[in-house]
Amino acid sequence: MSDTMTSVPLTPLLLPEDADIAVATLQRALEAVHRGDRAIAPITEPGQAQGLPERVPAGTAAVLSTSGSSGVPKRTILSRKALLASATATSERLGGAGDWLLCLPAGFVAGFQVISRAVLSGTRVATLREGRFDPAGFAAAARRMPPGRRYTSLVPTQVSRLLAEPESRSALAVFDTVLIGGARLDAATDRRLREVTDAVVTYGMTETCGGCVYDGVPLRGVDVRIIDDIVHIGGDVVADGYLESPGEVPFYAEGETRWYRTADRGVFTNGVLVPTGRIDDLINTGGVKVSAVAIEQALAELPAIASVVVMGIPDTEWGELVAAYIVPRQGVSMPEPELLRDLVRQRLGRAAVPKRFVVGTELPLLPNSKIDRRAVHGRLTTGTEHARA
Repeated sequence: MSDTMTSVPLTPLLLPEDADIAVATLQRALEAVHRGDRAIAPITEPGQAQGLPERVPAGTAAVLSTSGSSGVPKRTILSRKALLASATATSERLGGAGDWLLCLPAGFVAGFQVISRAVLSGTRVATLREGRFDPAGFAAAARRMPPGRRYTSLVPTQVSRLLAEPESRSALAVFDTVLIGGARLDAATDRRLREVTDAVVTYGMTETCGGCVYDGVPLRGVDVRIIDDIVHIGGDVVADGYLESPGEVPFYAEGETRWYRTADRGVFTNGVLVPTGRIDDLINTGGVKVSAVAIEQALAELPAIASVVVMGIPDTEWGELVAAYIVPRQGVSMPEPELLRDLVRQRLGRAAVPKRFVVGTELPLLPNSKIDRRAVHGRLTTGTEHARA
């Protein structure tokens, strides 16, 4: 059998900075992809095309890079079958197809899927003016959308900004459903959002075509199981693998089902999946392992704290030192470090108490609006911005 029968051309697709042109470019490319003519690799810089093969296995739709928020980005192979399964199950769970407002970069899975779902369902994609996200621009874009079912996909940092402004808070109410993913949404913000609109917290990653578990319940055709505390996801939404596979490959098959072993810990509570943190978020401090997510959740309950990221940083005495990067709410006084320590000590015990606090004005973000964890780690390690012992 010839190579042309078992493979298709892979086209690097340079997305223009203009959001409307980028959407139109990707829509045309995806229409060709679903005809089986080719596969695409959306990129934002010409240099990102380096190392891409000329052809990929037949059935491939797109090669998307993971965010690389905690490591080296991986080029992930998504099939037409996977994208179709994801779009179909999403539409079913949301109650039908609808128009979308694109608020995330189209070159990463969350933004890419907004456009892919619209192409597969024959609906429209609205954009932000100049492609920039801010509360006023979001409200204006929401007002421009035509009548009918309307959806959007956001990350928690965007949700917090929208809820802080009356105009954008009201704009959230025009959407039938708002999908939230990319990072943990704290309980207080979750409650405030659901007071305004129907919201769904999604769980998933590039390797599963984005969100495939909605409010803890898998989409139709998606299987989830916990093995040794680690979340495994199976079904047609699972990627075909990586272009390059350094080290252990987290994909495997059992019978007809393809599985992906995530890097997340989780449990089922009353039949609902509850992710409890990444494998690497356990901090080994003085021989005791503590959960960074649990510490973040405790600190985030304080009204003065807008955002918090907890990590372990190298320490000669403790092995790893618990450190917290905090962004205070505007106009609210930051609590003294000892008050923060007392809160964590009472809730989680002495070992979980942060020994270093770094206060910043904003979280460093990646181009896809996810937290840049490597940048946060650097600030915690060097004490960049305002450090408090």
